[in-house]
Amino acid sequence: MLNVFTLVNGRLFQEEITSAAALAHALPVWVDLEAPTPEEIGWISGRFGLAIPDNIVDDDLEESARFYEEDNGELHIRSDFLIHDDATPRNVRVAFVLRDKVLYSVHAEDLPVFRLLRLRARRTPALIEDAKDVLLKLYDADAEYSADSLEGIYDELEKVSTQVLQAEVNDQTAAEVLAAIARQEDLNGRIRRNVMDTRRAVSFMMRSRLLAAEQFEEARQILRDIDSLDSHTAFLFEKINFLMDATVGFININQNKIIKLFSVASVALLPPTLIASIYGMNFKVMPELDWGLGYPFAIGLMVVSVATPFWYFRRKGWL
Repeated sequence: MLNVFTLVNGRLFQEEITSAAALAHALPVWVDLEAPTPEEIGWISGRFGLAIPDNIVDDDLEESARFYEEDNGELHIRSDFLIHDDATPRNVRVAFVLRDKVLYSVHAEDLPVFRLLRLRARRTPALIEDAKDVLLKLYDADAEYSADSLEGIYDELEKVSTQVLQAEVNDQTAAEVLAAIARQEDLNGRIRRNVMDTRRAVSFMMRSRLLAAEQFEEARQILRDIDSLDSHTAFLFEKINFLMDATVGFININQNKIIKLFSVASVALLPPTLIASIYGMNFKVMPELDWGLGYPFAIGLMVVSVATPFWYFRRKGWL
């Protein structure tokens, strides 16, 4: 999908391009390619002279190839943007090329940050003045999206804390809690990676000396916002580890209860087993033959030998 954005009365106007003729007279400030086809890439090359390689959004690029500036002034940035709308949060690679006052973005799927910027730019006049503003506003929205995601993790961990600390934790509950903790830990790690990548991209833009004074100050504010998120991600990692340890501790307690039950049962059954073994020997004078109460006495003695350990363990508080 190919979309071009032009500035109309201080607002971004979006137009979906379906042919080379529709692109011929466009004067965009932002060209967005979502999962572009070879035909659409050819339209961009023919209209703007920009060659887009097939591996522009590959994840195996070297770190040195993610942020660089060409001799002709082209600015190339590869950034990861977070998606956590569904059950599988992930980071999606986006390639940016800033050339001749036009921002080109290439990505494999639609991103919440892009939708948020389009909505704001349509509603707020004078929010964007040039292509560099588009890029900065995307990173600003990305930081805000990461903050919203962290708030979601806080809410989910509060629910997990209620299950772990205010209710009896059985094996089924523990399994559900561990699964929820694992999901939030994965999301928290992706957010941390996302803000780290955004910090690097904004720092590169500041070092490139392409930003105006107001844009430079805005970039500094974005970095301050990102720095404030670091402490939250670190706290969430600690909270996740605490809940994980608490849940594993309850699992160990439940397992120890089972092992204790088997241990008490094995100790209590040793005396009657000994008595039964003695009475089962082939003595020359057998009590059950010479004494009519031999069998009842043996059974009673076995019952007493079983009850005595249980009484002693309960008195000690071991049961």
